[in-house]
Amino acid sequence: MNQLQQLKQHSTVVADTGDFLQLARFAPQDATTNPSLILKAVLQPDYAPLLESTVAAHQDASLDDIVDQVLVRFGLEILKVVPGRVSTEVDARLSFDTKATVARARRLIALYEAAGIARERVLIKIAATWEGIQAARELERDGIFCNLTLLFAFCQAVACADAKVRLISPFVGRIYDWYKKSAGAAWDEAARSLSNDPGVQSVTRIYDYYKQHGIATQVMGASFRNTGQITALSGCDLLTISPDLLAKLEASDTPFERALGGNAAPQAAVHYDEAAFRYALNDDAMATEKLAEGIRGFAVDAGKLDAMINALRSK
Repeated sequence: MNQLQQLKQHSTVVADTGDFLQLARFAPQDATTNPSLILKAVLQPDYAPLLESTVAAHQDASLDDIVDQVLVRFGLEILKVVPGRVSTEVDARLSFDTKATVARARRLIALYEAAGIARERVLIKIAATWEGIQAARELERDGIFCNLTLLFAFCQAVACADAKVRLISPFVGRIYDWYKKSAGAAWDEAARSLSNDPGVQSVTRIYDYYKQHGIATQVMGASFRNTGQITALSGCDLLTISPDLLAKLEASDTPFERALGGNAAPQAAVHYDEAAFRYALNDDAMATEKLAEGIRGFAVDAGKLDAMINALRSK
């Protein structure tokens, strides 16, 4: 039994890609996308016609409307391959605007439903800012399920749980990146691997806290740098994995045991109002820096997609 097969015995495997042509090989349950992945896909010859035909079909619509049509078009293709859900992201440039995030999420869901897809098969991805979490709170009350992304701090996970969001995506690899860069020459890769990896430790803490307090929000580890991080989180509710790492898991027969779900040390329940949340996030240098960096990066790629669409419209 290869490692991918072993992993599926402990966690739901989700493909982290906009490349739906690769999906069938790995048979994931769900798939996630983000602006960077969609941009990467549309730059490939296999997907350029999809972008061109979508833009042509909505030539007279606003730029935002066309972008949403493109995102949903990719989501529809992905849902032909996966039996579960697809995550589609709200524009990162709206990360600090609750009202605009809610409106954009409702429009995405309306497009999916108009195409015959039940809203239960869609997760709306929103950055885990205070404003994003409040948008998710409102959307969840209306039966629109959310995936809170760019999650690096424990306070973000707690606020998401209090908002009763369906799923969170804590970013393992980006946490690892920050601590490795911060340590510089003092970084000991062997000593900070597997269960000692700072990204793995962050997700483990969140997972254990949720289970201890009966929180229904699902934890989906994301942004992996190596297969060791993945196997160290086996047992997590879901794990979203890039195609290259899925291939590495598939190619290895090395056995591993379920990592999460054991007897963890008890954690006291905590809650954050807006002021406490902002202070806790500010107090975590890693989370503050990586959240801002992530939003900026997704915003840049969203801008590049805008430019591609405008170029096609002007032909």
